[in-house]
Amino acid sequence: MNSFKHIFGKDWTIIPAGGSTGEAYFAKNNEKSLFLKRNSSPFLAVLSAEGIVPKLVWTKRMENGDVITAQEWLEGRELTPEEMQHPKVAKLLSKIHHSTELLDMLMRIEKTPMEPKDILLDLRKDIKQNLELDSQIDIHRALKYLEEMLPHIKSNTQVVCHCDMNHNNWLLSGDGQLYLIDWDNARVGDPAMDIGTILQWYIPEADWDYWLESYGIEKDLHLIDRMYWYLMTEAISYIIWHSKRSEDKEAAQRLKELKRLVQKVTVC
Repeated sequence: MNSFKHIFGKDWTIIPAGGSTGEAYFAKNNEKSLFLKRNSSPFLAVLSAEGIVPKLVWTKRMENGDVITAQEWLEGRELTPEEMQHPKVAKLLSKIHHSTELLDMLMRIEKTPMEPKDILLDLRKDIKQNLELDSQIDIHRALKYLEEMLPHIKSNTQVVCHCDMNHNNWLLSGDGQLYLIDWDNARVGDPAMDIGTILQWYIPEADWDYWLESYGIEKDLHLIDRMYWYLMTEAISYIIWHSKRSEDKEAAQRLKELKRLVQKVTVC
């Protein structure tokens, strides 16, 4: 925070913006409000130019090597879970997934595409290192399914994936403009990663066709297979993540979600 005060002077109030990294702040004076972040990705400039995040106002490099970015702070609110069903969400996600500018920029900053075989290999390594998780039958059932489906879920489409479709990351401004924020986990990969999360957690299954039509594609078996494949890998990743932090309740909840996913694909 001291580095921010050095930039702005005494006329500005700097307050933490929350979040898990502790790297985000609000800067306010009588006339202006800015959202500040330390060491944001250079990807932010392209996101701003595309109108996907609030406008980037300036970028400053500090003497210690840190890069501080300032974005326009907009009066607005997060979307509710129910509002994720709105066609605006599907259309903005489609715009992101079809943007060659975003893809070119992310590839230039050494974000190599996520390959399913590498994802599965990393998950197996992490599970082997955790005796408690390695003894979970449901996890091994999921890993077996992921292995069996590996030859069938390859996609020739590689896009910029946000990889955190939580409704809290969708910002609706006071003038009705929709933004998708918090791009720290963005990767190049299969669009089914983002699509599947939204469909699974926010869209009633009876409305999947309508939502996908708003996005610009039709539902097909290959998409559904890829969707469930990535949902399972995400669930296992969260189980590992919570287990490493001794968050037993959260890990158990994610294990229940994984079990439901395995049952779903087994029935199908």
